[in-house]
Amino acid sequence: MQQQALDLPVTPRYGFETFISCSGNATALEFSRRIADPAEPETLLYLYGPSGSGKTHLLHAIGRQAAGAAYRIISCQQLQLPLEPSGGLLLIDDLDQLPDQPEQRLALWEAFNQQYSRGERLALAGRLPPRDLPGLDDHLISRLLWGLVAHLDVSDDQSRRMLMAKLAQDRQILLPDEVSVWLLTVLPRNVGALVTICDRLYRAALERKCRITLRLARELVLNNSLS
Repeated sequence: MQQQALDLPVTPRYGFETFISCSGNATALEFSRRIADPAEPETLLYLYGPSGSGKTHLLHAIGRQAAGAAYRIISCQQLQLPLEPSGGLLLIDDLDQLPDQPEQRLALWEAFNQQYSRGERLALAGRLPPRDLPGLDDHLISRLLWGLVAHLDVSDDQSRRMLMAKLAQDRQILLPDEVSVWLLTVLPRNVGALVTICDRLYRAALERKCRITLRLARELVLNNSLS
């Protein structure tokens, strides 16, 4: 009888101290620390990069440092009006997925403008650079460009190795170095592929009641189980 795969024990810790810094995200990390520091004059930050590159992690880190537990991140995937800051912060994620609905776009502009006019802190994130954000008001794009803007790119080999180690740590699994090295040579260079692989390796090892080994990883890849 196969052992049933339980929900993954993912325990990510979103703080500056757990953020994996590399050449492709060092500027984003520096800017995020500045926005979270009340002694710094900057009040506006926009982060952009592909899914899984660390944008949401940095938004959480900003919130935790600047407001403790009294913060929330508003996702444009599920906007709930009215948009209100919490802990003196306005944190907006998934800006590239803002619905094409005038009411929601107006609400975002008004919330942004009020926060900005008061000199309070704003941090926003999306997958696209400001000028490529679909359907966004030109005034809002212009405002984003006035603030700090940072691109996150973690597609280089060193960053991918560090990310895979962090994914394994969050899932509380032991991923041998030889497995990580081999996977990084055969996998697509996107973060989503790394997340999928860590999840499926965990489930396969649990179902078979075995350790994660190079043999198991090769078997799953050759059987296209990780594609």
